[in-house]
Amino acid sequence: MNTAGTIDRPLTHDPKKQAPMKPSTSEPTGSVIPDFTSTGANASRQNRTREMQLIPEALARAHMQDRRRDAERERQAVRLVIARRMQRRAERASLRARRALAMAVMQ
Repeated sequence: MNTAGTIDRPLTHDPKKQAPMKPSTSEPTGSVIPDFTSTGANASRQNRTREMQLIPEALARAHMQDRRRDAERERQAVRLVIARRMQRRAERASLRARRALAMAVMQ
C-alpha cells in the first residue's frame, strides 16, 4: 500500500521534500496564503539576519561619532573661554602699562 504521510506522521521530516499544502475545497477562496518558493524566503531571511547583525555595529559607530563631535565642541568651547580670558588679561596689562607710562610722563 503506497499511502502518503499524514500531518502527524510525515513521510520525511525534511520540509523541502514534503508536498506543499494545498487549500481545501471547504475553505473560502482567498483565505489561504498562496504558495511561495522557499529559496527566496531563505535568501531574504539570511540577508535580514545579516543586516540585523550589523545594526548594533552601525548604532555603536553612530554613537561614537556623536560622542566625538560632542567632545570636539567641548574642546572648542574650552579653547574659546581660555582665549577670551587671556584677551581680558592682556587688555588689563595694557591699561596698567598705559597708566604707568602716563604717571611717568606726568612727573
